[in-house]
Amino acid sequence: MSSALSKRYSYTNYPALYHVLFWLCYFLINTLRWGHYFDDYAYSLESNLVEFPLHIALVYFTLYYLMPKFLPKKTGYFISLLFIATLVITFIRIVLTYELVTTEVFKESGRDEELFGFNYIAAAFFGEIYVLGIAAAIKITIDWVKFKNKASALQKSQLETELAYLKSQIQPHFFFNTLNNLYSLTLDKSDRAPETVIKLSELMSYVIYDSAKSMVPLEDEVSHIQNYIDLERLRFGSRLDLNFSLQGNISNIEVPPLLFIPFIENAFKHGTSTRKKHIPISISFSIKMNELLFICENEISGEEQVHEKLIRKTDYGIGLKNTERRLNLRYENDYYLKVTDDEGIYKVVLKLPIK
Repeated sequence: MSSALSKRYSYTNYPALYHVLFWLCYFLINTLRWGHYFDDYAYSLESNLVEFPLHIALVYFTLYYLMPKFLPKKTGYFISLLFIATLVITFIRIVLTYELVTTEVFKESGRDEELFGFNYIAAAFFGEIYVLGIAAAIKITIDWVKFKNKASALQKSQLETELAYLKSQIQPHFFFNTLNNLYSLTLDKSDRAPETVIKLSELMSYVIYDSAKSMVPLEDEVSHIQNYIDLERLRFGSRLDLNFSLQGNISNIEVPPLLFIPFIENAFKHGTSTRKKHIPISISFSIKMNELLFICENEISGEEQVHEKLIRKTDYGIGLKNTERRLNLRYENDYYLKVTDDEGIYKVVLKLPIK
């Protein structure tokens, strides 16, 4: 209800109302101010009734014609025309005040003054500049806030669009790998194929429905990863020597969906290509203070080390490149990612802030 009301009565929807309120408040304050100064509220009211239409004319002429037309490219024209317009308004104000309000020229000075004396003209001129300055400051502030809001909304929209695009690239890439696993089992006519189909359906459900969200519970992401690991266990059986650990309380923690899968996929893709009887892969999540630490390790052969270096120089590492781009968009510089392949061990270390 409150959000609907705030939208209904926003400045964008009713700008004229706010303009009227501004001038009414300013008129009231100015009348009371000068009425107290002269101890003559009737005089203050009359003089303000004459002056305020002139103030308003100068303000709107300047803010909505001179500034848009001549700034910032023709500053000289703007200053010249503003000076002329203010001087014209000043003379009109002097004459109208003399004819309609009081013949006591320059009443503020407390002394006699010529109708078009320099002091009187200067005081009236800078009085107009004073009113224009207040109105211009408010207008510029409002425009700046609106510009910042639009820029922020545009940036958010661009980030969300790019994140959605990156996730859409990850999903086909992910299912392509998983379907390859299922295809291998069906070729072998394995009894594990039905279980694989069930696991795959759970993975598809998560990717289709949950990955549409900007953030998901870490518990759901871990469950998704465990389903993926179960599929890989079905494929590699006893050869797979996998250590999966989870330390700390992961409840009430949210992460971007499908963020860790590309690293884990990469570990299985290159870690299982070795001809060794045992395929060691280590995956760990740990929660410490306000930080989530993810580590993924796998062994790689000499040929795989060369292949990994080629991936970094080409566009074939779609999943890893997209993941790094998603991290930059979501966390900017507030994360840590290090990938190493020293001494036959490919290791990914990712640290994320917990908010």
